[in-house]
Amino acid sequence: PSLINLLSVLFSKNRELLKQRTRHHDYCVLGAGPAGLQMGYFLSKSQRDYIILERNSGPGSFFSIYPRHRKLISINKIYTGRQNREFNLRHDWNSLLSDRPDLLFQRVSQELYPDADSFPIYLSMYVKELGLKVQYGVDIGKIRASESESPRGRGYILVDQHGLDYTCSVLLVSTGMWDPQKVQFEGSDLVEGYESIPLNPEEYKDQAVLILGKGNSAFETAQSILGRASRIHLYSPSPVRLAWQTHYVGDLRAVNNELLDTYQLKSLDGLVEGGLEDIAIVKNGEDERKHSGRKKQRCSSGKKRRGQFYLTLAELLEHPDGKNSTKITAANLPVYHNDNFSLRQPYDRVIRCLGFRFNFSIFDGSARPPSSEVTRGRLPGLTAWYEGQGTPGLFVLGTASHSRDYRSSAGGFIHGFRYTVRAVHRVLEQRYHSNYWPSIKLSVSQLQSWLLRRVNEASGPYQMFGVLGDIILLRGSHCEYLEEFPIQALPQFSSLSGHRVSKHGLLVLILQYGLNPTDSLGPGRAESEWTRAWRSNFLHPVLYYYDTLPSEKDLRHRPAGWPLPRPKAVHHMVEDFLTEWDGPISHSQPLRRFLEHCLHTDLRAFYAESCFRFSLTNRKPPLFCRQGYLRKHGVVGNSHLWQHAREAGLMPSEQEYASPDVDPSFPDYLTRAGASVSSAINVDF
Repeated sequence: PSLINLLSVLFSKNRELLKQRTRHHDYCVLGAGPAGLQMGYFLSKSQRDYIILERNSGPGSFFSIYPRHRKLISINKIYTGRQNREFNLRHDWNSLLSDRPDLLFQRVSQELYPDADSFPIYLSMYVKELGLKVQYGVDIGKIRASESESPRGRGYILVDQHGLDYTCSVLLVSTGMWDPQKVQFEGSDLVEGYESIPLNPEEYKDQAVLILGKGNSAFETAQSILGRASRIHLYSPSPVRLAWQTHYVGDLRAVNNELLDTYQLKSLDGLVEGGLEDIAIVKNGEDERKHSGRKKQRCSSGKKRRGQFYLTLAELLEHPDGKNSTKITAANLPVYHNDNFSLRQPYDRVIRCLGFRFNFSIFDGSARPPSSEVTRGRLPGLTAWYEGQGTPGLFVLGTASHSRDYRSSAGGFIHGFRYTVRAVHRVLEQRYHSNYWPSIKLSVSQLQSWLLRRVNEASGPYQMFGVLGDIILLRGSHCEYLEEFPIQALPQFSSLSGHRVSKHGLLVLILQYGLNPTDSLGPGRAESEWTRAWRSNFLHPVLYYYDTLPSEKDLRHRPAGWPLPRPKAVHHMVEDFLTEWDGPISHSQPLRRFLEHCLHTDLRAFYAESCFRFSLTNRKPPLFCRQGYLRKHGVVGNSHLWQHAREAGLMPSEQEYASPDVDPSFPDYLTRAGASVSSAINVDF
């Protein structure tokens, strides 16, 4: 008995110690970057049990190091001529979402392209003023799925550097991409990395520099040394892609592309295409002796000279026995075989600027999301609602979630993923707390005005074009309006949102670019005639009408380049130079006719006099009159006049309001919201 008692005491103490070393939360957010803090705001607002774990001593530590040359390329446009906060977020690429209208990035910087040091300052302010729960100094080294099933499904266990366990039912990974992308080839150990190169331009004075890569980090590096290096060559498999041509913000931005001038104007710099896996970087000692005179001349400036490097092909280094040569000869270099080889001259430095990849190493087999084929393994593979494929309850947020819209939208950047994070939170609220996706109930007579309001001011569909869309569930005389739903998840709409699609079908509103390639700066690049709106090349609203919810099969077999399956009817609103879709003829009238076609309803707006005449001459006046004028909206007079009109049979009785065509549940919501009831609006958004 004494032994049993002793074991019982030891077991109890061990259980207490285990409890002390384990901390549980419903939601664990890994990483206090912009995506993690954005999710923290939504979880805090909904009063959920959560913790944000950050390994560094402050938020946004990535921006304390990168970009290396300290200039952000995210637009911070403060002056738009508008006072509408939602509209202004279209041109503010750095602020996070909150209910605080003053909690914007412009409080720390007013530069169009801000200094990178401003961003951690802004994030610290965001954490402090919103009171977010962030625990710093927690370096999670291993993540595994828990063996026991919770009521919400399986959970996750996170182990930090001290051996403490953090358990959670839902894991939200927002670690970003900070692991440098590397390519292994012969001599890759001789290459300097973007993450560690010297930043002082004087270090590159009169040096020939070869940069591997043609993205923004490569051009940013080239631009910083453009006035010091003797020549700069950029080498990668793909030609340079310009953001203003591709409409993809991750491609080369104009703020970094000065080297294109020196290349095209033949001032010693240039771009070359070629594979990375098959190259080799070699150091030729004999060549250094041949050029010793030139080296001495260059060293007279007082700078220590590095060894010179040649780019060659790995196959040229192989002996017949299959072994690589350790001594470089002329035959090992491409110039020996082709005297016009572009990169035949030696380089003083070779720098790798190939971007970053997601860190998969912290996940064990039970919790590791698969790598995405779309991004060649750099990012995790996710569902359309940003849950890891095969890892239920594990969601990926922020830059690392970009595999869902890689090279097609802005989901890898702050001004894009702040909206996808909100969409994920709405999915969580429905799945784990039975809170339906927020919706607005509208009369169909008000739908056109609401759509025009959204296309003219909404920032979510504007930034996440082709990815997030507004869903309009048609219910006869009224509709339910849901904002910013991930359109690739339409087949799972009911389970993710809690809403059902009725027999009347649904509309999907998205913004998208044209599908036809065009010269972005050439003549005829834009379409201005509304009758040819479907040929619009630039960002413009598109409405898709489905009589039934598209299936997974429909989505897989959609036409090439289309964001959605082929609909029952589609309407393109012609692109607008000012991005103001408020023209009565070009925008409003075609939209009304499309809605009338889908709803089989006359959606025209009428003056009170016309409604009065219709009520005298028609058994069923137009919908606008039934839901407006005949419900005392627009009638001038007193209660005696209204009673007289009712007794005369000119107006419906109280009982008739209960008919299906007239829904009495609509208050003056749209009036309070500021929506116009006319068929065309022209107000300052």
